[in-house]
Amino acid sequence: MTAAARTTTLVTGPVRSGKSRHAEDLLWDSASVTYVATGRRADPSDPEWSRRVASHRVRRPESWGTVETVDVAGVIDAATGPVLVDCLGTWLTAVVDETGWDDLVTAATTVRDAGARLIESLCATSVPVVVVTNEVGWSLVPTTASGRFFQDELGRLNAAVAGVSARVHLVVAGRVLDLSSAPVVPHEPRPRTLDA
Repeated sequence: MTAAARTTTLVTGPVRSGKSRHAEDLLWDSASVTYVATGRRADPSDPEWSRRVASHRVRRPESWGTVETVDVAGVIDAATGPVLVDCLGTWLTAVVDETGWDDLVTAATTVRDAGARLIESLCATSVPVVVVTNEVGWSLVPTTASGRFFQDELGRLNAAVAGVSARVHLVVAGRVLDLSSAPVVPHEPRPRTLDA
């Protein structure tokens, strides 16, 4: 696949950096956008989460449609117009929730299979897709196996999606850095060349 065929923009960054607002702005002039909400729905027993969900909804234009699903690849495959996915962190959590956090070996297989399916859809689509994700691992190593699993798997997934994206934007403290032309870390160590 050539770089010209790629239609995905990955928007990554820490919590409360402005990445969702930036992602929305990238598609703001599109009359019809499919907004894929991967997180759990508003829950009366969790008012803080419900406020987060509501604040995202109120920002979006009324002409945008919202799909609440874990089947992100399916939505992308069926899309005939721009798609905004928010976000991979909550998507990964939902994928693992379906298999359970008690068996991380099985969960890893499930996550990687679902990730491969997502990558396949991103490579095949001709519509603009903006994918929001979280950058984790900039702080302490989690003290639980599930926390380390989440951090590792999301890091792998972010790198895979970045690898098939036309553009990669890092949003930090409300500022956008375009990483699209930055060097890419090789998947495998390259052979050493030693001077004689």
